[in-house]
Amino acid sequence: MEQEFYESLAQRVRVIAEKADPFTRRRLLDLAKRYDAKGGTGRSGATERPLPVPRTTPPASIFSGPGEA
Repeated sequence: MEQEFYESLAQRVRVIAEKADPFTRRRLLDLAKRYDAKGGTGRSGATERPLPVPRTTPPASIFSGPGEA
């Protein structure tokens, strides 16, 4: 019963994701994957590319210009 609940939630989220902007679509598809995992379903995700890796160094503009040293 719980598996069916999470499967239906995942399906609803995927339907909403079809109509969403790219950023929201990625987040909704990620949510659907989590619902699938809770429901015990091994469905593979969509063909969306993963989010970029965060920068490890600050942008150069932070260091330009006058400031305290």
